[in-house]
Amino acid sequence: MKLTKLVRAANTARLATYLIALWKLFRDPRTPRAAKITAIVVLAYAVSPIDLIPDFIPVLGQLDDLILIPLGVAAVVKLTPKPLWQQLLREAEVSREKLPRLVWGAVFVALFWAVLLGWFIWWLVTRAGA
Repeated sequence: MKLTKLVRAANTARLATYLIALWKLFRDPRTPRAAKITAIVVLAYAVSPIDLIPDFIPVLGQLDDLILIPLGVAAVVKLTPKPLWQQLLREAEVSREKLPRLVWGAVFVALFWAVLLGWFIWWLVTRAGA
């Protein structure tokens, strides 16, 4: 049981390193456009509370995170020049304890949910009036 917890913690730490590397890659001017777009999509999916398959569905809920995020990271690595990816991954490993501030990301997610809630309320009001 303890071994499973250690493996899970190690995988989580490695995933955090990859996500930090994706953030650094997105901000680096040497990154090709396709890699930047893919990196921001993977980051948005990883930190978003919205999942394609909700986590409360047994097995499938966790599989989307275990499959989609690593596939996204692999796609970004394939689209990025190898020396650039290696450099940014080393930087991410060094700065893993210091996470970047993502204030704009939190604002975006909050605005997204507010707009979605507003749309839903508007839809309910128009349905109730009809």
